[in-house]
Amino acid sequence: MQTVKEILSMLNDSDKNEIENMLVGIGSSAVPELVEQLQVVRGLTRGVVAMTLIRIGDSSIDYLKKAAANNKDFEWVAEYLISEIRGSKAA
Repeated sequence: MQTVKEILSMLNDSDKNEIENMLVGIGSSAVPELVEQLQVVRGLTRGVVAMTLIRIGDSSIDYLKKAAANNKDFEWVAEYLISEIRGSKAA
């Protein structure tokens, strides 16, 4: 099984939706690494990671909160994603 980082490294060579679907398919076990990657990657990769966390849903929230507590520069990103996760449940 490929790691999150390995899957993300294929992003330039593959369709972003396909990569996002692969990551969502891993499920909640990918969340810790996705949250870690979200703090260091930029551009298209960051967007794919963010959407993946939103699609995985509730299991992302605790990890996002923990990352925000440890990284004040990341706090607004975590808060935004948490609001998107909670909002997508209401829809």
